[in-house]
Amino acid sequence: MTTKLQTHNLGSAKEKVNALRTRIVSMLNDVEFISGEYICQQLGITRSSVSTHIKALVELGLDIYSIKGRGYKLAQPLSMLKVTDIQKHLSRAPSGELPPILVHNIVSSTNDLMKAQTDSLAQGSVCIAEAQTQGRGRRGRTWISPFGASIYMSMLWRFDSGYQSMAGLSLLIGIGLNRALKRIGINRCQLKWPNDVYFEGKKLAGILIEVEGQIGEQTTAIIGIGVNIQLPTNINSIDQPFTDVSDILSGKVDRNLFSAYLIQELWQMLPQFQTEGLAPFMQQWRDADLYFNQAVSLISGSIVTRGVSRGIDSSGALLLEADGEIKPYHGGEISVRPL
Repeated sequence: MTTKLQTHNLGSAKEKVNALRTRIVSMLNDVEFISGEYICQQLGITRSSVSTHIKALVELGLDIYSIKGRGYKLAQPLSMLKVTDIQKHLSRAPSGELPPILVHNIVSSTNDLMKAQTDSLAQGSVCIAEAQTQGRGRRGRTWISPFGASIYMSMLWRFDSGYQSMAGLSLLIGIGLNRALKRIGINRCQLKWPNDVYFEGKKLAGILIEVEGQIGEQTTAIIGIGVNIQLPTNINSIDQPFTDVSDILSGKVDRNLFSAYLIQELWQMLPQFQTEGLAPFMQQWRDADLYFNQAVSLISGSIVTRGVSRGIDSSGALLLEADGEIKPYHGGEISVRPL
């Protein structure tokens, strides 16, 4: 009992800190400089605390001007995510009702937040955040999550038929992402098996699906999606070529509008996927397959298998031709690299 209480208190403390930092961001998102003293008075904290919070926000990717005698302000004003702005671009979900859309500013990760509320959330519920302090990608890697620079989204979807009805889910989400990107004018994206979206050889978006449930029983998928929108220029911790939407389109992007497009695509696709599987969507994957008919390596731990990628099958497995034989390989901990 003590351990649970301590964990809860720790979570509450983090929530209070994040709430404070969110208020500071709102104050800095102004045309004028805000003094440290003014922040102290408004929030009831010390000057030392203000400095600590400002430093933490800079570490989250915010570009904050700090000028002695004038105070602080954001280098560029932020257009914040808003539930009402997202909802106005949405039509009704296939069920006829609009599932909840939760917008947060700073969270550990949107997947974690949704997992903590799984039992109380409706089918298709969405959580979006301005920043993540513990964002993660596939295979335990860190997903860099600067404040206001990307889309960090999770969607909850339940599958009554269990794990077997989810085969190829990450590929379906990649197709949905590609559809949403086309709606804002990005038409040449490619899909990298099993969970990435690329543009001209650079990573643009990634998918992380976490599953809870028992075999043969109802299974809940927490579908995590990260899309680079307008990343800061000083990012140096991403260990692969990457790009973002604003660079591709040479201009700013309405994140609320793009979020609505993405949510709508998934709300429309997932019910069909539940009943028909990946088959109706396979041609869309093939049309955008990054490595189709290319020589690749499949890396699983210390095991490397080389061959030619021949696309996917209806279960979402990668088809690899080696020594004149084509074999299916399923996701898990497999990585694909070009030869």
